[in-house]
Amino acid sequence: MPENATQANPHQLLSPENLAALRRICSPTIANAVETFNVRPRSEGVTNCEIRCLFPAFGAVVGYASTAVIMSGQPAVQKRLVSRTEYWEHIRNAPGPRLSVVQDLSTEPGGAYWGEVNSNIHMALGSLGVITNGTVRDLDEVQRTGFHFFARGVSVSHGFAHLEEFNRPVNVFGMTVYPDDLIHADRHGAVVIPHAIAHKVVDAVSEIERAEKRMIDLCTSDAFSIAELDKLISPEY
Repeated sequence: MPENATQANPHQLLSPENLAALRRICSPTIANAVETFNVRPRSEGVTNCEIRCLFPAFGAVVGYASTAVIMSGQPAVQKRLVSRTEYWEHIRNAPGPRLSVVQDLSTEPGGAYWGEVNSNIHMALGSLGVITNGTVRDLDEVQRTGFHFFARGVSVSHGFAHLEEFNRPVNVFGMTVYPDDLIHADRHGAVVIPHAIAHKVVDAVSEIERAEKRMIDLCTSDAFSIAELDKLISPEY
């Protein structure tokens, strides 16, 4: 493990049923639910508008973060600073489901670390997809595998892309991610679900959906009025 690696705080993994329930929810609603617990500022723990979901038809993916840092804009030093095999072992031995979150330190991506081969490697290790501020390629081949791609864009070449570190905090699209953070991502972007409230999020979503349904039902009914609408919407809106 790299010297600067950080260990996530111990947490209880969610049940398969709870994870499946989270996957049935879209990420904006997950973000809304997290906000109700007031555990962080609303601008934290979510991606910005630069993220691209390459396979939106796959729907949502939920997993615990396996973090890494790459460099694509320049060659690796002759004496490598990190062991790829230790990185692979780390992912394979971590509790799942896993979602790779990979920060490209290059100012401008110099090529794609993620393509057909790397996606198949990470699937074999237990990862469901990748969120990277770098680029990806081999879209047709990867789409057939079911491996999810969230990236800054697409590159033709792999350029100089190489692994630099792993199991450390990263920042992608304005979202800081620590190893083993619980991540929900879909075509809208990604959100970190804090472990302390993760088991409560599905119930919070149900409350939000009930409140939203009252507003929508009013808007589509003959009884609609601005006065009644104002009663249903938070003053913060």
